[in-house]
Amino acid sequence: MASVVKVSTYNKTVPPVLTTSLCICSCRLSTKKTLNLPPFSDYTIPRLVRDAKTKPLFRSALGRIPVKRRFLTAVTRAESDHLRDDNSKNVVEEEDKQKKASQLKKRVIFGVAIGLPVGGVVLAGGWVFALALAASVFIGSREYFELVRSRGIAKGMTPPPRYVSRFCSVVCALVPLLTLYYGNIDIWVTCAAFVVAMALLVQRGNPRFSQLSSTMFGLFYCGYLPCFWVKLRCGLAAPALNTGIARTWPIFLGGPPQWTVGLVATLISFSGVIATDTFAFLGGKAFGRTPLTSISPKKTWEGTFTGLVGCIVITILLSKSLSWPQSLFSSIAFGFINFFGSVFGDLTESMIKRDAGVKDSGSLIPGHGGILDRVDSYIFTGALAYSFIKTSLRLYGV
Repeated sequence: MASVVKVSTYNKTVPPVLTTSLCICSCRLSTKKTLNLPPFSDYTIPRLVRDAKTKPLFRSALGRIPVKRRFLTAVTRAESDHLRDDNSKNVVEEEDKQKKASQLKKRVIFGVAIGLPVGGVVLAGGWVFALALAASVFIGSREYFELVRSRGIAKGMTPPPRYVSRFCSVVCALVPLLTLYYGNIDIWVTCAAFVVAMALLVQRGNPRFSQLSSTMFGLFYCGYLPCFWVKLRCGLAAPALNTGIARTWPIFLGGPPQWTVGLVATLISFSGVIATDTFAFLGGKAFGRTPLTSISPKKTWEGTFTGLVGCIVITILLSKSLSWPQSLFSSIAFGFINFFGSVFGDLTESMIKRDAGVKDSGSLIPGHGGILDRVDSYIFTGALAYSFIKTSLRLYGV
């Protein structure tokens, strides 16, 4: 009788095999990875039996192939698949790192390019400041109403007609100019809200409450709140002459009389918002573990606390350098106000974008998104800072 091979299987677990033990060639790199093989039930163990009717297994043109060689071939193929998968993952991770680095570089470049002109506008004040703010408000209000009309929000509500959203954008852009000219625009905003409400109620079709609510919030969010920056920068005209900067303020910027409480407060508020965003980002990257809210999953409590500390420290340093406000407690309180307004504005815009199902409100600024993505932290801050100075600081902190 001819000796043939019969296959027996055992339900035993194969111990992990080191892939480095499969090849001892010096020209091959050592990977030192453990390869977990399936149970022996998927493999075969040869056993010699004598059976005349059984045909030989594993036969090729060169004769019988040893089971050990087939086993080593399978393991080698599995090892190459693992290496190929690891290489592809490394390539993807490297591409992600390069993409993030490129986005961060672009964000920093355009942030500096925008920050320098904005600083000049703040120093100039007056109609220059009001016109620049009006242009930003118009673009931001257009982005807001586009978010309201997006598929994510419009799916559960009826957006306002386009002619109403365009009219509201124009009204929002006029509010900073009217604030500078008249000083108080409560009557103008009330009249505009009444006109918009009447236009929605008499429109063709079935008026919806969602149209009225989204439009009224747009007037408040994009028109009424930003006008407080005009009140803060141009309305608080009391001179702050306690520093050497005030005595040497250049003539082409108005001379020493233009170094006012409004200018100093605006510079400190802007710096506080920038410090909050910067320190919160760095703190979240370094220490972030606990999510802050589901509205913005990337924000953490650790990053938020770091932003608070950074904002207060920067506010105190600038207050001491510019001699405003005089009290240390007032400086700390003013820093906290700027921090709270920055975080609240950021989360509010994140909630709108989350409901809209978009990442950015627009694509106007490379690396940043739209205008709302860049100024969301400033929308509530101006109103809080102005209210704090008017109600809590004696003699405006001078």
